[in-house]
Amino acid sequence: MRKITAKAFTGTRAWEALPIETITGNTTVRLHWTDQPYQWHINDGPEVFVVLDGVVHMHTRSDGQERVHRLEVGDIFHAQSGDEHVAHPQGVARILVVEREGSV
Repeated sequence: MRKITAKAFTGTRAWEALPIETITGNTTVRLHWTDQPYQWHINDGPEVFVVLDGVVHMHTRSDGQERVHRLEVGDIFHAQSGDEHVAHPQGVARILVVEREGSV
């Protein structure tokens, strides 16, 4: 057992991850620290993205339309396989991500 204080986790580079658990051999739970945008990507499986500290603007594309969703502490973003998106933290953010092991 262990206690993890998300706000105390600091990476040395953007999107550095603290692995927390691998469930059933192919689902990971990781705490990410970042102060930089990620990259546009299309999910190859479901993803659950929970903002634990900071603010993130989640950009999504669907049917040629781009939208921006403001995510604050406690907000959850859920993406399915095939969903295109990119996260843009507004300053430092800590995010819990649950996704298929090896996902982009």
